[in-house]
Amino acid sequence: MSRRLPAEWETQEAVMLTWPRADGDFAEHFAAVEANFIEIARAIARFQAVWISTDQSADRLTQQLVEAGVSAERLLVRQVPNDDVWVRDHGPITVFADKARQHLDFGFNGWGGKFSAERDNALTADWAAAKALPGTHQSIDWILEGGAIDTDGEGSLLTTEHCVLSDTRNGGSRGEFEQMVAEQMGIERVLWLTRGGLEGDDTDGHIDTLARFCDARTIAFQSCDRGDDPHHEELIGMAEELAALRTADGVPYHLVPLPLPQPIYDADGQRLPAGYANFLIINGAVLVPTYGDPADAEALATLSNCFEGREVIGIDCRALIHQYGSLHCVTMQIPAG
Repeated sequence: MSRRLPAEWETQEAVMLTWPRADGDFAEHFAAVEANFIEIARAIARFQAVWISTDQSADRLTQQLVEAGVSAERLLVRQVPNDDVWVRDHGPITVFADKARQHLDFGFNGWGGKFSAERDNALTADWAAAKALPGTHQSIDWILEGGAIDTDGEGSLLTTEHCVLSDTRNGGSRGEFEQMVAEQMGIERVLWLTRGGLEGDDTDGHIDTLARFCDARTIAFQSCDRGDDPHHEELIGMAEELAALRTADGVPYHLVPLPLPQPIYDADGQRLPAGYANFLIINGAVLVPTYGDPADAEALATLSNCFEGREVIGIDCRALIHQYGSLHCVTMQIPAG
């Protein structure tokens, strides 16, 4: 069976969201976070369907979203038990298996056992059992979060060693990981990063906060040009690693640095992992997290140059970042069949 993991810029059927719980980790900021989710859903629904898991009444949330301007025809809301909002990591990773969609259901253990995850780990299987996912479902005995990987759709996978090989997930070697993604996703080569990371990131360095394919030859990455910033040394090291990478035909990648917003802190003085690499590519648009920072405009302009023909839309994610994630982390695309 031939397998291929599609790139995010390929045509999509829908984007999945897991709606915040009023009694969850966002309880203190629930109103602001729900408003953030409504804005994300409204932006996605301009271009394609939005599929939502919620612990509340599906009818009530559907009505709320329709009243907020989301087209009912583009909404699918299901009441599904869940722990938290990070569907990028507990949702399906969809591949084409002999050109048909197959939703890979990897294990999710709360980023190495840091948080409760039993209900989130069962969420994709719930969707599949209800026949709400078009295509087949395959459960895989391997811990892997969607935010840990990025692909060009042509057989190359970008990831960070410190995340996918962490002892609290699978441990093991590069070779074992490379064999797994070759078998399950048709990946022909893995591009490894060992440097980089944002303070406050509890994922052990998800690639979707650091470096992202914009097309098969272009990588946008989180940079830091402030020498006094604690991120400076690591992000410079990551930039050097990216510069050493080559495309499948041996050409250096076109690298696009993204600015780093000024530090944002929580009430306890913990720096939050705000950055611009956590953008979401959808049909006809790119949604980019913003933070009420002067660098927002530069980030939007930079990414506009990377995605000619797509509308680049800023989404204020200052509420989301208070639980240490951003826009890409709360979304998971389902490619079109």
